[in-house]
Amino acid sequence: MASRINTSFTLIPNQKYRRSNRRSSSYFSNTLGSDSQPLSTLGNFKALPLEIFQIILRYLSGSKRLLLQDFHNLELPSKRQDSAILEHYRSLGLLFKRCTLLLPTRERLKYIHKTLAEVSCFKFNGCAAPIQCLGLSCYGIFLQTLTAGWDGLECHRVYNFLCELTNLSRKMQAVVCSKPGSARKLELRIRLFCRNVLLDHWIHRSDSAFWLTRILKPWPMVNQARLLYIIFGPVSPQDGQVVWQKMIEGPTDESSLKGLADAIKLLYDTGTKEWTADDVISLVDELSVVPREWLLENNARLLILSGNNICFTFMASKAVNGRAIELAKLIVFLALVCEKELYCMDWAVKMMQKVCKVFSTPMERNNFLQSVANAFACVIMEMLQSIMSGDRDEDDRSFLNLFHLVHAQANFHKEVLYLTMNTLST
Repeated sequence: MASRINTSFTLIPNQKYRRSNRRSSSYFSNTLGSDSQPLSTLGNFKALPLEIFQIILRYLSGSKRLLLQDFHNLELPSKRQDSAILEHYRSLGLLFKRCTLLLPTRERLKYIHKTLAEVSCFKFNGCAAPIQCLGLSCYGIFLQTLTAGWDGLECHRVYNFLCELTNLSRKMQAVVCSKPGSARKLELRIRLFCRNVLLDHWIHRSDSAFWLTRILKPWPMVNQARLLYIIFGPVSPQDGQVVWQKMIEGPTDESSLKGLADAIKLLYDTGTKEWTADDVISLVDELSVVPREWLLENNARLLILSGNNICFTFMASKAVNGRAIELAKLIVFLALVCEKELYCMDWAVKMMQKVCKVFSTPMERNNFLQSVANAFACVIMEMLQSIMSGDRDEDDRSFLNLFHLVHAQANFHKEVLYLTMNTLST
């Protein structure tokens, strides 16, 4: 089983240098602060008892000065996280946190919902243009600030309250039990609500893992995989809807898989007791057939993006379960992705070497290595036959893929020879 496999592995494929545009976590820490470090925008409101707070709210004209609703007038969408309205709702969350401090959790939530209910863009189906709307993000930042520091039981009550309020569980059931893509608008609403309200605004990975666990764990594994794809899978740049055929129709790029890979790493790496290594590996396996079996190249790319431990554990699980031929073919596509993305090929070779150690006898190891060599030949012949039969794309993607695979085979075996010669010389 995967939980019994040693996953310590320090190698990673050398990746192309990318500049990060993420802001420092210290910025968020300084902005949020603790209850003893109020934001300047709160002034003396932090000390108000709830009764006085309610009186002040009644004097505000329809609460419009408190509940800003300028969610659609952003000239620079790329700077959404820096907008004043998001910071306003961060401050507002802290204000409500302090003014409702003495109430039980459910009473706090009811009171806050009563105050926020007039804002239509905070509702699950409240906005007619959800892709261009900041309403759910503001609501999410408000809730994140309100619940920061609450224990797991209280946060679980918050999730249950939101599910009751939005009928979220029934909506999820509708999409996971129907044909993928048959309810595109509902899939989009679920994705936006889960991402913008529950998942995207947390600073600590453990918090994000907690909320993602709340979303996934009530469902069977097959439905967990479907929900994971709806929430983190590739979407159309035109309308934001989930693209279900992306992993099936042809090789995809890193941007289409990064969200899924990050979610998988989140569940695997945070060490929560609700997810074992076997659980996560089973989820990856189930994900690779949503909505139907993925191209192996896309599966290999997801494993690489998910990190060494997940990649190795996934492959080792196949080894101990007698799926050596399937594993050998996966090695071929790991090498292909390394070639295309300019990762160091010795990573793929050393990953194969580590997987070899999982086999219990020399004969099993030798048979596996023979399967890898055969798999390279088989995949190359399949691509060549497809091209010769006239099944070529307008942009010659099939021919280019074959070109990359031939080079991947050469570089892979070069690294195998280096490894063998260096071992003999020592």
